[in-house]
Amino acid sequence: MDRAGVNAICAAFPGAEVSDPWGGGHDAWKVGGKMFACIGAMGQGVSVKTDSVETAQLVIEAGHGIKAPYFHRSWVLLPWGLVEDAEVEERLRSSYALIRAGLTKKAQAALAPFTP
Repeated sequence: MDRAGVNAICAAFPGAEVSDPWGGGHDAWKVGGKMFACIGAMGQGVSVKTDSVETAQLVIEAGHGIKAPYFHRSWVLLPWGLVEDAEVEERLRSSYALIRAGLTKKAQAALAPFTP
């Protein structure tokens, strides 16, 4: 998986928008104004949110990711080439679903349906 692949997956999620909030070439994917995935300017991989610090630690201990720099401990960085494409896609879907579920009911209702 690479930047183009991640961007294509994220662009297909209902209501997903990309921005570069810090400048310098970041791809920060958001839904309802809340970030669910980020590709840094250095392009080392994609950072995604997990449901807990414990889940993030399990991903790291399994060798499928590393601590995402500058993010809360519930985020993991999935380096390019370390994880199978299918797992990257599943983690993107899970992160999106997690952030989407945290939106207000009104904001969720304004989005097209999504099946995780």
